[in-house]
Amino acid sequence: MINYIWLFMIISGVIAAVLQGRVDLVTVAALNGAKDAVAVCIGLISILVFWLGMMRIAQDAGLLVKLSKLLRPIASFLFPSVPPNHPAMGYILSNMSANLFGLGNAATPMGIKAMEELQKLNHQSDKASPAMCTLLALNTSGLTLVPATMIGIRMEHGSLDPTSIIGPTFLATVCATTVAILLDRFYRKKEMKTHF
Repeated sequence: MINYIWLFMIISGVIAAVLQGRVDLVTVAALNGAKDAVAVCIGLISILVFWLGMMRIAQDAGLLVKLSKLLRPIASFLFPSVPPNHPAMGYILSNMSANLFGLGNAATPMGIKAMEELQKLNHQSDKASPAMCTLLALNTSGLTLVPATMIGIRMEHGSLDPTSIIGPTFLATVCATTVAILLDRFYRKKEMKTHF
């Protein structure tokens, strides 16, 4: 679906440029956009490499294991249908840990693997399980302690105080995660009532 949206935007932009007789602007915009994209990517790579390196140091030091142990009771409460030693739980905990540190790019592969493992536990292949819905809600709301990627973007664009977003980001993600959990529980109870 998103491909059709992008295709529509590109075609409508080209048509508008042709109708106004300014086709040269399309070429200039495409080249400038490509140049800016490469510059932003290179700037973000350095930040992501730094934070992924920090995560690797934390992993080697055993901090991620301790964080996983700290998050395990919360994950067990949120995902009661997932056995504690199932591989899905490990991926869920890794996803939650990466999101806490604002590493959305690092959290995504773990979230995908968690969904694949949760699908193995799902008895209905054409319908998402409650655990899958919970993971999606948590991943979308993304409780974040340190928004590393956003700090990197702000540094790349010359922000005078790139870390000033830590407090507001934490507050916003706490609210979003709280609402996500409450709505997840509400719809889970509603689903259970309709089955009985």
